[in-house]
Amino acid sequence: MRSALFWLSLPFVLPQAIRVRRTALRFSGADGAPQGVVGDGDTRRLLVFGDSIAAGVGASEFSNALVGQAARSLSDITEQKIHWSAEGHIGANSGKLLRKLANAKTTGPVDYIILSIGVNDVTSLATLRAWRSNLTELLHRLTDAHCKPAIAVAGLPPLSGFPLLPQPLRTIIGSRSMEFDRVARDVIASHSNALHVPIEFATTPERFAADGFHPSDFGYSEFGRVMGAALARLDQDRTH
Repeated sequence: MRSALFWLSLPFVLPQAIRVRRTALRFSGADGAPQGVVGDGDTRRLLVFGDSIAAGVGASEFSNALVGQAARSLSDITEQKIHWSAEGHIGANSGKLLRKLANAKTTGPVDYIILSIGVNDVTSLATLRAWRSNLTELLHRLTDAHCKPAIAVAGLPPLSGFPLLPQPLRTIIGSRSMEFDRVARDVIASHSNALHVPIEFATTPERFAADGFHPSDFGYSEFGRVMGAALARLDQDRTH
């Protein structure tokens, strides 16, 4: 029923969507090297893979983006040395990420993965069936390529509160993202090495970059703490 309402309402909000896409600020990824090391102890590797969030769009530098913040959180909890790296593709949906994985050179196994994907599937009008299929395949490929790492999949954010999006587009896209998130929960539940991490936060200005869509350094700091803690919890559950 929700899907039918989305498609029926689409012609009415399409002009708004086109206007937003045309006028929105365009940021590049975070400054600095997309890899680093934090902490002491046993060495583990963390990869953040996905869309513009993985690329650190909105952050001042990678150490303040999701990857750096999650690595610090994970290191603090586990008392491990975390070698972190990020591979982000701005504008990528799940289909594009699958193609990137198919053409990627294997760099060796990693212990932890954060997967950020889904928002561009919503905004590019992907079907729920395609989203389910692509996310399933992404998890299989990441698991096989990296020797069954702990994978934390970021849930879709509360798009219904994003400053960039005007009404009624904001409400309609927000409702659609909730559908995608429910599908993601179902898919991830069938993978013992993966965990769906709900992304819930107050959509206040300080949490957003100037584009009104991506996180600020402050927004990433909260995001990173949540994702780092989720990875630590998943790894502990798998080893006990």
